[in-house]
Amino acid sequence: MLGALTGDIVGSIYEWNNIKTTKFPLFRDDCHFTDDSVLTVALAESILTGESYASVMKRYFLNYPDAGYGNNFLRWAQCADACPYNSWGNGAAMRISPAAWAFASLAEVLQKAAEYSVVTHDHPEGIKGAQATAAAVYLGRNGASKEEIRSFVTETFCYDLSRSCDEIRPDYIFDVSCQGTVPQAMAAFLESCDFEGAIRLAISLGGDSDTLAGITGGIAQAFYGGVPEPIAARTLDFLDEPLRRVTVEFEQKYVRHRSP
Repeated sequence: MLGALTGDIVGSIYEWNNIKTTKFPLFRDDCHFTDDSVLTVALAESILTGESYASVMKRYFLNYPDAGYGNNFLRWAQCADACPYNSWGNGAAMRISPAAWAFASLAEVLQKAAEYSVVTHDHPEGIKGAQATAAAVYLGRNGASKEEIRSFVTETFCYDLSRSCDEIRPDYIFDVSCQGTVPQAMAAFLESCDFEGAIRLAISLGGDSDTLAGITGGIAQAFYGGVPEPIAARTLDFLDEPLRRVTVEFEQKYVRHRSP
């Protein structure tokens, strides 16, 4: 999951100020974690403790009310009896990476990805985006090749992963949908040569940069065997103590001993 947090933090300053290049400082002092990181860590805590994801998300919202949530989520988080709001947004995909590490089979990962999504994102496209992302992380951490990941996602979820980043970049604009974010994030991963390169390619596409890079980073961490130590250390430095503590605990329990 640390890869997803890295992508969010690196992309945080480009969400409303897109850049269409891979040449930029990976971290700047004005980078920060957003709702993407908050809700990813919330899922990690839910998995670690067994507390319902809905309860943990609402508690995290109270602790981080200004993290940059969408309007639908804000209404849901502030209502005690809120129901899912039929969202097809990319929030389901950006927060799902912990589920791909914590469970032992692809079938269980897909089931859990759906369960953790429908709390808010019960639209078929929202569930699909979360499942596709979780599947790519699971396959990556279990030694699948990029072509095997591409084939599974294409055949199972019908995402078009044939376009290169150079083909996507010129006309790509801000898009909060899963169907307009997950394939692009995966394209950046598939075209990359290493973890950092994947993050840079994702940012270079533009669009919803923090979420896009968060999805890419989660997959890249799994496939490339972790987040390079200097990058991991910088990412943890941008988190506050509670977020950092849960992240480290989750990584130690579920991620580090499974890295190639």
